[in-house]
Amino acid sequence: MSTLTTDERPPATGAQVGVLRLLLTLCGLTALLLTSATLVPAPAHAADAPAANRPPAQAAYLADRLRENPVHITDQLPREVPRSMAPDFARLAERTGVPTYVLVLPHQGGSDEDLLGAVHDRLGRDGLFVLLDESGVSQAAAYGVSAPAEAARTTTAFELPYDAGPLRSFELFVDVVAQGTERAEARADAAREKYRDGNEPEDMYIGPSDRRNQSFVTGIALTGVPLTILLVAWYVRRARRRFPRAATPRRTAGRTTPSATRRHPAAATRPMWRRLLAPGLALATAAAIALTAPLVFDQTKRGPAPLPTSGDMTARVERVARGLAQDPVYVDPESPRVLDEARLTRLHDRIERFARSEGGGPVYVTVVPHLPEDEAAGDEELFAAAVRAQLSKADGFGEANGVYVVADPLDGYIDVFNHGLRLESLRLLFDLPESISYGDDRADEADDHLLGERLDALMTYLDKSPRTEEPTTTGEPARALSPEAENSLPPLFATDFWPGLFVGVVAALLLLGLVAGVLGIVAAVLRRRTPPVLRTQALKLAAPSKPSEAYLRRTAGTELSAAADALAETNDAGWQALALAWERFDAAMFLVDGDIEGLGSPGGPHTDPATLLAVIVLARASRKALDGDTNDRCCAVNPLHGPAAGRRHVRVSAQGNRRRMLSLCPLCLDAATAAPHELRERKLTLPGPAGTRVPYDEAEGIPLSALRDGINRLADKVRENAPAE
Repeated sequence: MSTLTTDERPPATGAQVGVLRLLLTLCGLTALLLTSATLVPAPAHAADAPAANRPPAQAAYLADRLRENPVHITDQLPREVPRSMAPDFARLAERTGVPTYVLVLPHQGGSDEDLLGAVHDRLGRDGLFVLLDESGVSQAAAYGVSAPAEAARTTTAFELPYDAGPLRSFELFVDVVAQGTERAEARADAAREKYRDGNEPEDMYIGPSDRRNQSFVTGIALTGVPLTILLVAWYVRRARRRFPRAATPRRTAGRTTPSATRRHPAAATRPMWRRLLAPGLALATAAAIALTAPLVFDQTKRGPAPLPTSGDMTARVERVARGLAQDPVYVDPESPRVLDEARLTRLHDRIERFARSEGGGPVYVTVVPHLPEDEAAGDEELFAAAVRAQLSKADGFGEANGVYVVADPLDGYIDVFNHGLRLESLRLLFDLPESISYGDDRADEADDHLLGERLDALMTYLDKSPRTEEPTTTGEPARALSPEAENSLPPLFATDFWPGLFVGVVAALLLLGLVAGVLGIVAAVLRRRTPPVLRTQALKLAAPSKPSEAYLRRTAGTELSAAADALAETNDAGWQALALAWERFDAAMFLVDGDIEGLGSPGGPHTDPATLLAVIVLARASRKALDGDTNDRCCAVNPLHGPAAGRRHVRVSAQGNRRRMLSLCPLCLDAATAAPHELRERKLTLPGPAGTRVPYDEAEGIPLSALRDGINRLADKVRENAPAE
């Protein structure tokens, strides 16, 4: 086929030319309309915010803050790091020796690592960039300067406990940076190795449970220790009174004085200071515990956070309220971006449609973190109420009723609170679907927690929510603790201190029982090892033939006490028997210098065994005299056997065949006839030097040698050596 050229085309007819002109005219009008549409500004959407009000990206916003001030402290952590602490951080930052930029923000999660680099790029300045959260230094990087940022951060992480606080952490960070790269890296390696070996730093502060434990221990000590002193002292005195120690009775014309009739004269004559020793010691111990416990447990705060100012506590609420006055959706510029422009535009459209719907109204959405360290102590309902109250104070705004949606960009939780709209407030508060409130597995894995999608689902839920006849409200939330009360520990003498007082009493009683049991066991063991002290001569053969010095000492004290009691209680004895008893008792008392209690005391004056034996014989003879027994002889084989019943020639020495006429007790008389060889085994021996045993009648010492001539002669011998009264 051949192609026709222009010159070869046939001429156009008149109808065709008219159609062509009409088409060209229509195209021109269409182009003009489209051009006019692009030049004429579109009317502002009621829900769209001006471009100037759109929040900038997180890094750009923080770079602008650092451009104004190299230390930026968020207003979202007033309970832990108030903004008023900025001068303290700035003062420390000057010690690094390089330009230092400090950001104090809530913990950002995985975005911490890239945030400093993005801020540095937006700021366009070199220096040491440090990011801190509520616990301490989390990230640090040096751009264009020489500073051991990573070594300093590692050192703070391993050398300081978790509760040291951001300011203390930054102070250590600055100190390590100032040491230089080489020393800083060596210190970081040492701290890392020490931590790897299990040497974790101890906490610097205690919590309420630790304070309750301290109060409990203080209460136990305050009652348990003094009461233990009193009870143990009482028990020891009571145990000693089982074997009373009598003071020396006084004679007046052969009769005892009225004071001698007391049952326990030794207790009555104890010095006053000894009576008050145990109560005084217990009282002094209680006072010492009460005074020193607050010095030992001197913690008063749970953490290092200083007291924030009123401006610190209201700064974020005011910031959010100012934003909501211009735009119903406030996105925190300090947090990672979780809503893109498309989601924001759709959310504005949904909010506008809900406001025009029947029973609907304003919806205020805040996308800000909620932490225990913020002004509301992490309470979303309290935060929403505070924002509403602040928004209502705005000039010309009126009562800021509406639905307040609180979305957390860090954990992704969504809460809804109704204030003054015709909606079921409790249904929004408690029956919100979990897919909206907490999200699903996809939301957990997503960086933005799918907040845009879930907020869109929330608006659908609000559209379908039943309307009420009258406006409802969620109610006024409970106020959070003040920072001062939250950071203060309970008083030491409170909480578990009172139960501790009761437990201290129980512990003292249990300890008393334990002491009594131990002493009982010890006494039983001693009784098995040492024959019991005899008060009478009912069991003469039970008297040991080889007594120890301790046995003689205890027996002498017991017999003297018994004789003193007998003399003090005797009212019907004849004057001759009473005089004889007193003569023998006085002789025994002279041998111990009148100190009966000294015989039972380990620190008492030393008395040799021969003298102790003489004391026992004289004290027993004194009691016998009161009973009318004037027998002057005791058993010559063993004076501890008691009074003699007769005399007989016996051989008591293993050497030679010489016999002697000796006074013998009834049992020894029988043995002299039936088994004479047993008398040698019954012969009393006393402890001698270097662990030897000495027959009592061969022991050196006056006046025991006079005992062979009778008890009265022994008493006379003692009186001859006594000074004149």
